[in-house]
Amino acid sequence: MADMQIAGIAGSLRRGSINRGLLRAAVSLAPAGMTIETLDIAAVPLYNGDVEAAGIPAPVTALAERVRAADALLIVTPEYNFSVPGVLKNTIDWLSRVPGSILSGKPAAMMSASPGLLGGARAQYHLRQIALFSNMLFLVRPEVIVMRATEKFDANGELTDEKTREKVAELLAALRVWTDRLLGRSA
Repeated sequence: MADMQIAGIAGSLRRGSINRGLLRAAVSLAPAGMTIETLDIAAVPLYNGDVEAAGIPAPVTALAERVRAADALLIVTPEYNFSVPGVLKNTIDWLSRVPGSILSGKPAAMMSASPGLLGGARAQYHLRQIALFSNMLFLVRPEVIVMRATEKFDANGELTDEKTREKVAELLAALRVWTDRLLGRSA
């Protein structure tokens, strides 16, 4: 199997975010031959058509180049007010505006974690809706929806729940197969 490069984006800017912890867990659980690069979205400015008309900002261009170079995306989203965080939506808005349609046809997977009982499921639903316009191709199953997430991470923000770790590993294995299929590679 060819090496696979995954661009990982956490939709939270908070250093102690459980969703950033979930992305860190994915990095450590990636199967052999898969590398997940964690991309930082903190420097992405708020989308403004006037700013875009003057030229794509450097932080957006740098992020877009990492996304373009990746074989697939792994987006980890918290749930804010029954939806995705504004910073994540803003990032997708900018990436959809970069010349070359870098998101179109891009294999992708998502995960979410929340202290609540739905584990970010509503945010995942909205993320799928948002992705339709840009034609990102999200893996449907397995789903990683981490309910009562504060019980599954330690004080350092590391994922300790073994069943959740198994589901993350299962998702990453499925993302590998999905990406190879969509990119026309044999497994």
